Amino acid sequence: MWPFTYFRQPVPPPPPPEFDRPWRTVNWSQPVQDLLIKVNDFQPGNSEVDTLRILLHGPVGAGKSSFINSVDTALQGHITNRVPTDAISGKSFTLECKTYNLTKCTTGFYPFTFTDIMGIQATEGIQTDDIIKILHGHIKNDYVFNPVRPITKEDSKYDKHSSLKDKIHCLVSVFPANQISSIPEDVLRKMREVREKARDMGIPQVIIMTKVDEICPLVKENLEKVYTSKKIKEKVKECSVRLGITESYIYPVKNYHEEDATVTKIDILILKALLNIVNFANAYVEDHK
Repeated sequence: MWPFTYFRQPVPPPPPPEFDRPWRTVNWSQPVQDLLIKVNDFQPGNSEVDTLRILLHGPVGAGKSSFINSVDTALQGHITNRVPTDAISGKSFTLECKTYNLTKCTTGFYPFTFTDIMGIQATEGIQTDDIIKILHGHIKNDYVFNPVRPITKEDSKYDKHSSLKDKIHCLVSVFPANQISSIPEDVLRKMREVREKARDMGIPQVIIMTKVDEICPLVKENLEKVYTSKKIKEKVKECSVRLGITESYIYPVKNYHEEDATVTKIDILILKALLNIVNFANAYVEDHK
């Protein structure tokens, strides 16, 4: 009898982590100054609204406050820290409704603001009814959120007479790329409830997907890989499915975190996302002339 000889089948190589072509186009050689000129030249298209209002919401630790700081950093050309942030508590560091004006390098303020709010949690955190009231322009700046009950009309921080200029003109959901799969369903349910109210009001919606460098080694090494990375594309799809926003309105970014000077690639992603948000908000107020 001839002895049997067993041959181990060769293990196929793992699939490449990159696409042959980027799935979204970015001109990485574009001077940041070109994007800054567009932001500096922007003006709202409705005379009733001199400042577009952008609301950020999302899970605790998603990077909402850091995104505002990153936008401000890109606009100023140096590292800024307008919004307090916290990386260790596991609870929302933002406790109040705080609207931030961003100062122009020349003079005055940009014609858009960011409203930062308490993070959404499964059992605690901000009441969804409060977020919906912010959409309608009923909650004044500096209102401290009560995690037990929403604001009432009798509260001194409740604005009964809001107009178009007081309402939110774009809703931005902030999701961390490295936690999309583990975000509790109760948190997503609350975010969907807010999204549905914004939809009924016709308010445009986008997702800022943060921490892309923490989910993909390619991107951590070179941010230009963000739109060739299969891992980032996979997370964009998952983000779209879990929250229900079309992929084309999801913007992967890296917030400023450990840098001590501005980085062109970070600025390009941040400013391109900002320009889209501002243009969507402007289209909303133009439709309400």
